[in-house]
Amino acid sequence: MGIDQARTFLTAHGRQLDRRRLDALTGAGDGHAVLAALEAYRNADGGYGWGIEPDLRAPESQPAGALHALEAMADAEPVTTARAVELLDWLTSVTLPDGGLPFALPVADATGCAPFWTQADPRASSLQITAAVAAQAHRLAAFDADAATHPWLTRATEYCFARIRDLDERPFAYVLSFAVQLVDAAADTRPEAPALLDHLATFVPADGAVPVEGGAEGETLYLLDLAPRPGRPVRKLVSETAVATDLDRVAHGQRADGGWTVDFDSYSPAAALEWRGYTTVGNTAILLRHNLW
Repeated sequence: MGIDQARTFLTAHGRQLDRRRLDALTGAGDGHAVLAALEAYRNADGGYGWGIEPDLRAPESQPAGALHALEAMADAEPVTTARAVELLDWLTSVTLPDGGLPFALPVADATGCAPFWTQADPRASSLQITAAVAAQAHRLAAFDADAATHPWLTRATEYCFARIRDLDERPFAYVLSFAVQLVDAAADTRPEAPALLDHLATFVPADGAVPVEGGAEGETLYLLDLAPRPGRPVRKLVSETAVATDLDRVAHGQRADGGWTVDFDSYSPAAALEWRGYTTVGNTAILLRHNLW
């Protein structure tokens, strides 16, 4: 199994955005094509919706939509787009007074949407979604000067860092994962990041596997979910043996059809397939970065 089989899976089953992301990742395409595919999910207000988050199929712009849009913009490196500043302006417009984002904004039609999105309180800030969005914004800011200097990124990062400092026990698995990803992504520009990584490391098991309480049976976030990129500061917190073990898990997870599966619940048939495509791109990236493909 390998890249050719992953591409075959995405050709047969993947959405255009993930096919373009895979092409950019493997050198078969470029960032311009990624950004062109991303346009289908954009709203006139500058935000993103329309199912770019597979389990949130409503058209309205959402923080989760911003997460996936910023990830795609970062994957388009070195190509930049004015859409990034427009999205950060939109995020500013929905950020709450304390600097955090609500987990989700109201949804008019909940068809195909996970209840944790539709039942979220739009008046309460969420470390989970704010850290997730800010982590991708920091990835983009590494090569997009306009994103790097946008005031939303500073404000959101300050909110997250303050909340992370206050953690005194292991948080929900996704909160921990996105907090780690944010602090690692910000480490190149934020001098307080190493101390925050050390603090978060006290909540990460030696093998990096964190069960998702209340999730599907067996749902787990693994080391390479928290720390997918070699050479990053977060890798100093985990052993090479643990990394090698998890790389073996990823490499052997490719199915006969060329794609990977997920261990969490999906809330529509379309979402189930789209998550497989999204995960196939992510795992292909991990294996390429570690020179295993």
